[in-house]
Amino acid sequence: MNIPFRPNLQDQVAVVTGGTGVLCSNFAKALAVCGAKVAIVGRNEEKAKDIVTAIEGEGGTAIYALADVLDIDSVKAAHEDILKTFGKCDILINGAGGNNPRSISYDEFFNKETLYDTEKMSFFDLEPAGFEYVFGLNITGTLIPTQIFAGDMIDRPGSVIINVSSMSAYIPLTKVAAYSSAKAAINNFTQWLAVHFAKSGIRVNAIAPGFFSTAQNASLLWNEDGSPTARTQKILNNTPMQRFGEAEELIGTLLWLVDSQGSGFVTGIIVPVDGGFSAYSGV
Repeated sequence: MNIPFRPNLQDQVAVVTGGTGVLCSNFAKALAVCGAKVAIVGRNEEKAKDIVTAIEGEGGTAIYALADVLDIDSVKAAHEDILKTFGKCDILINGAGGNNPRSISYDEFFNKETLYDTEKMSFFDLEPAGFEYVFGLNITGTLIPTQIFAGDMIDRPGSVIINVSSMSAYIPLTKVAAYSSAKAAINNFTQWLAVHFAKSGIRVNAIAPGFFSTAQNASLLWNEDGSPTARTQKILNNTPMQRFGEAEELIGTLLWLVDSQGSGFVTGIIVPVDGGFSAYSGV
């Protein structure tokens, strides 16, 4: 792994929810390279084991704790396991989140011709349960781990919480109404938490990735034959750097935000890492 710089995180405990995903697994590996003891929190045991093995193979220290971030009891159980093994949490990465097909509309703009097409979900066909799931996964899935792990951090120097936002938080992307709304709420919640904990020694910030090709968004970006979709071309046309980001390109921002020497007076911000997408008007 290419680490742009290495803050000293020796003996700090980093908890990474959603740590089995493409982006957050890289977060976990980078934190371990910098000396942190990393706990992967997720639902997929096989993937979690693989990431722990990879970290240990590079000389790092890691464990995994199975938990569903929407189930407070399972997160509490994961917290107890991490406490027994590593001690109190110093760094919390709220990486669990995502979208759901039940909350994605087929058309970018309302289309009467597909209104009653059962194979093409219109806005009117979106399932409230799908919306609730997406909001739960992103918002409640950030709330619960923060409630449980932030208790470890009160008045502990160097305590940091990093949430994961999205470009869709700034300008809602077509088709993904629930996801865009949920990520906008993440930005607001990040700022709220930053103020709430400002006198308690906990800094709270967020990273807003631009467009990265992952397993979660593959169906929107690539056709079954591997060719790019029309949506992919739109994304690239509106990204001045004309490409998707690479997972490792988020690492520098992550390490800056968790390093109290580098960003000790930084709290309540959302940092875009987007190849210029948020700065481009399209003209």
